[in-house]
Amino acid sequence: MNTSTSIAHAVSHELGEGVLWDDRLQAVWWTDIGGRKLWRLHPDDGRVLHWEMPERLASFALCDADGWLLLALASRLAFFHPETLELIELHSVEKDLPTRSNDGVCDRQGRFVFGTLHEPKQGAKQAVGGFYRLNHDLTLERLPLPDVAISNSIAFSPSGDRMYFCDSPTRKIFCCDYGDTLGEPRLFVDLNNMTGVPDGSTVDAEGALWNAQWGMGRVVRYLADGTEDRIVALPAGQTTKPAFGGASLDMLFVTSASEDLTAEQLAGDPQAGFLFACDIGITGLRESRFASTPIRDA
Repeated sequence: MNTSTSIAHAVSHELGEGVLWDDRLQAVWWTDIGGRKLWRLHPDDGRVLHWEMPERLASFALCDADGWLLLALASRLAFFHPETLELIELHSVEKDLPTRSNDGVCDRQGRFVFGTLHEPKQGAKQAVGGFYRLNHDLTLERLPLPDVAISNSIAFSPSGDRMYFCDSPTRKIFCCDYGDTLGEPRLFVDLNNMTGVPDGSTVDAEGALWNAQWGMGRVVRYLADGTEDRIVALPAGQTTKPAFGGASLDMLFVTSASEDLTAEQLAGDPQAGFLFACDIGITGLRESRFASTPIRDA
């Protein structure tokens, strides 16, 4: 199947991430974690807006409440209203650990699920972080999943009864039965025969998982049984996260990063950090929204 890929936004972000489509605004949102900026693009007229963040913004979710976003900032969760700039803090995240928030997305029930990332002062990242869920009543719980060094690939099946996740350095994506309680994790895809690592993911309307693979310059579609079905090559090596968007939800937006690339590597990867749009002919799902109203006294 042919794929047409274009540049949606030609700015080299240090660590483009967290991309999602806003069906109400018909716009695509994403974050540059290293640049501490939240971005929004309106494809119909090309308008691009951005907001400075108080600290690194790792991931975020749309809210049922009009105009609000739920932010997973490096050290805390907060509600944010881009038009009024109001910020309502909710919870600190792993304040006693050398970690920051990382990948996150709403489940089909409208709860925000996210993980963390280890930031050691020296040496390799270790599996000391975890996965969390912000519930409708704004309580925060740690999910009974293995500890992680770099949480990624959080996504949910169309019915919401399966969760996908990974610890990127292990090069393995797992899944588990999902609901108010979680089933035992089981291996979904093993990427240890490849040079890259699994990064962010999304799920299409047919229940297939699309995974961006850092260091491989691609997004790979896996069927629900883990079979590799399709590869979409991108003109940037460090692809980070895909999201379905467009009026018919048949465009795949993909973020990328220029983080840690040398001048020589950037010369060979000139579109590193760009946002891409791929016309893939497969339909995605509308983004789930966080189902609670911001409470200023939370």
